Parts: sequence; C-alpha cells; structure tokens
Amino acid sequence: MATLNLHHLRLFRAVATDGTLVGAARALNLSQSALSTQLRALEAALGQDLFDRQGRGLVLTEAGRIALDHAEAIFRTADDLVATLRETGRTRRALRVGALATLSRNFQMQFLRPVLGRPDVEVVLRSGSQDELLRGLDGLALDVILTNLAPARDAASPLLIHRLDEQPVSLIGTPARVGPTPAPLRTLLASHPLIVPTRETGLRAAFDALSARLQVTPVFAGEVDDMAMIRLLARADAGLAIIPPIVVRDELQSGLLVEASRLDGIGETFFAVTRARRYPNPLLAEVLPG
Repeated sequence: MATLNLHHLRLFRAVATDGTLVGAARALNLSQSALSTQLRALEAALGQDLFDRQGRGLVLTEAGRIALDHAEAIFRTADDLVATLRETGRTRRALRVGALATLSRNFQMQFLRPVLGRPDVEVVLRSGSQDELLRGLDGLALDVILTNLAPARDAASPLLIHRLDEQPVSLIGTPARVGPTPAPLRTLLASHPLIVPTRETGLRAAFDALSARLQVTPVFAGEVDDMAMIRLLARADAGLAIIPPIVVRDELQSGLLVEASRLDGIGETFFAVTRARRYPNPLLAEVLPG
C-alpha cells in the first residue's frame, strides 16, 4: 500500500480551494509544473482522479470531494494537536469562549464562575453572531460557544450540544409602572407598552402564541435583539419587558425593577456548544455539566 504524503495532501487542498492550478501555484510559491507533478503523484497513490478540467478551472471529482473531506479532518486534527501541546506546561491555561452577542451577561458570568479569578486560567471571551461563533469553533479558535439558539445538526455533525439551563421568563417593569398590587396578566399586556425580543427568537414566538391565547393585541414600545438593551429600556420605564429574571437579577434585588407576572409555559434555554475533538481543552470539564 502506498504511503500517503501529507505534503501532497496539503497542496491538493490548496488547489481544491482555489479551483485553478495557476492561482494555487501562485499562492504556494510553486511553479505550475511542480504543483501538477505532485498532484499526479497523489492521484497515483490514491488510485483515483481527483479533478476534472472544465475550461481553465479544476472541478473536484467524487473521489476528490471525499479526499478533501478527509484532508480537512486530518489538518484540523493536526492543528488541534499543536494547539493542545503548546498549552501543555504553561503556568496559565486559556479557555476560549464565544458568546452570542445578545446573550445575558449574567448568564455568561454564571457559566464562567468556576474558572474566574484562578491564577492558572486565562479566559478569552469573544462575542458575535451564531454563524461567526460556529466558524470559530470549527476552526478551533474557540473551545466552546454559549447560545440560546441550538444549532442544527445531523448524524455527521461534529457539534456537541450541552443543555445548561432553562430560565423562566417574566413581565418586568419599574415599581411605579407595576404598582403595589400587579394587575392580572391579560390586563398588564393590554394596558402597557411592551419591550419584546425580535421575531427571529424562540422567546418571541412563544410570547406571540401566549398573546393569541389570551386574545390580546399588545402595543410594542420596542422590539430589541439584545437582552442588555431590553434591560436598559425597562429601567428607563419605556414599558414592561418580556425578559428572563436572571438578566435583571441585580435590579430585582435592589428594587429598581419588579416582577409583574411570571409567563408560565415560556422559558429561555441556554446551551453550550463544543466540537468533537481528539484533544479537548481540559478546562471544559470544569464548566460543562457532568
């Protein structure tokens, strides 16, 4: 059996990514003839043609697509090994966490509490969109992402989804707005402007269904995709906020905001998403549920 040459495999991946021999050769600082020779050597070792020529471009064959999938897995594993072994022996280990930009800051702090303040741990925290975070996780730039949107996955997906918590959701406002004795939920929804999450969220879909069941047509003071901004608008008395109490925990404890009504049957679920790795970051065991 022929030995697989990883150098040839790396060159193959560059050509597959670029789609042309000319562009890949330029990026690799090789001559076209040298690159072509090494690709033919890889095809001979695998016993398969990896590209079909279409005009001036190269298109992967079925065997080429399979080879590229395996090449990506091989190089991800190699990158994973290098990143892990570079951490070994350091006095401080890094935990790289990505969090959905709209996620509750209080929840993020709660997740990180087991490693915060430790002299041997450095927490690297980045925020972004779900797509940005998943790309970072796939590229091994992140060890875990925190989200309230469970990503889609199938049998071939390398993603591991850990359900961390489900928080209740309430109708929350200033004491002046809510009054000493809160009115019934239907009355509150019908008589106060509301600060609600945007329609793209599961929380908003559940609230809209609740409004329909109660036969209420609410008036919205704001539709906001950021829990921190919903919190600020509630503090400014712009209306009653649809929000998990954990997001405004400090305001509730101080009396700056009060809970007017719990929205039974509505909750927000929080997830940690990791990627199946041969060498996972050992710090994950300290923050993920056992």
